[in-house]
Amino acid sequence: MALAAVPAPVLRPSPAAAEPAYSFAAGPARLPDAVLARAGEALFARGGDGAAAIERPFTGDAFRATLAHARERLAALLALPANYRILFMAGGAMQHFSLLPMNLLGASRRAAYADSGYWSRRAIDEGWKQAAVSVVATPPAGAPAAPDVSPGSGWDIPADAAYCHLTPNETADGVAWAALPDTGAVPLVADVTSCFLAAPLDVSRFGLLYAGAQKNIGPAGLSVVVVRDDLLERARPELPAPFSYAVQAAQDSCVTTPPTAAIQLAALVFDWIAERGGLPAMAAANAAKAARLYGFIDASGGFYTAPVRRDCRSPVNVRFHLADSVQDAVFAAEAERRGLFHLRGHPRVGGLRASLYNAMPMTGVDALVDFMADFMRRRG
Repeated sequence: MALAAVPAPVLRPSPAAAEPAYSFAAGPARLPDAVLARAGEALFARGGDGAAAIERPFTGDAFRATLAHARERLAALLALPANYRILFMAGGAMQHFSLLPMNLLGASRRAAYADSGYWSRRAIDEGWKQAAVSVVATPPAGAPAAPDVSPGSGWDIPADAAYCHLTPNETADGVAWAALPDTGAVPLVADVTSCFLAAPLDVSRFGLLYAGAQKNIGPAGLSVVVVRDDLLERARPELPAPFSYAVQAAQDSCVTTPPTAAIQLAALVFDWIAERGGLPAMAAANAAKAARLYGFIDASGGFYTAPVRRDCRSPVNVRFHLADSVQDAVFAAEAERRGLFHLRGHPRVGGLRASLYNAMPMTGVDALVDFMADFMRRRG
């Protein structure tokens, strides 16, 4: 039987070469230009064995060397303590909402969670399916903000909690934690999907970190787990092997065929970060981009508003809206005609959002600010 013809995708014309297009999507997000340039040769060109890198078996020496390089490069970027393991697993961050209690509850049936916005609440909902959940912190009243972590702020973490979970950067809400809580003997666990590798991070403060790749690591379909060795002992023995952090650690993240192409792209991204000065350089660049955009919003006389409390504004997911919310859709549509894409806010909160992950250059932020100024002149 003849195969049915597949219609070609309809693509809108790209902006002129002098005006490059920029994607401000929250994820899957922009990859560094240099990584895309390298990927063609590194991943897709056929070698002497007749296979491209993404076609070679995951049990072979070539992929295992790439996997080791990715792990070693990431460990160096994080200044990873010796008692932590890095796991590369298929899937996204949401699967770890379920895998966390499966792997970390151990003999306990209780887990603590902090509520700081949309994604932490999604994690809480999944936690309830397997554990007695104690919500130990909630956002303050008023403007969106992270929970208070100052001494005496009311955190009451049960002593029998297996872990305390938080989301340091809320992608949908545009909220970032200004500081981390002291959870004492209870291991701190964090969904760092949208802030991972954006700035230096003291891994020793955490028992476990996890992140979906599609922000600062690589393409969607890969997740990274950084876990302290002693917590691996808590995994339920009846867990299916692909879902067990302990088994994945013992088998070098290769219990099943891992997402090889995504890992190889991630290795290129880790190299790119290291070549540019590591996480301190990423933090400085991200702070400059955020300051440029927030500064313009704050100086717009109320035409644009950033709703998140200033001390809790995310440096990588900038939420804003117009004084006349009806114009938000007009703004997003006109922005696309100027080569500025994916600026609509998360459906839960509406408005507008510009995600400024590591790969977004300052020229992209400048182009957005220039458009915002022009839009304000014409419609203010």
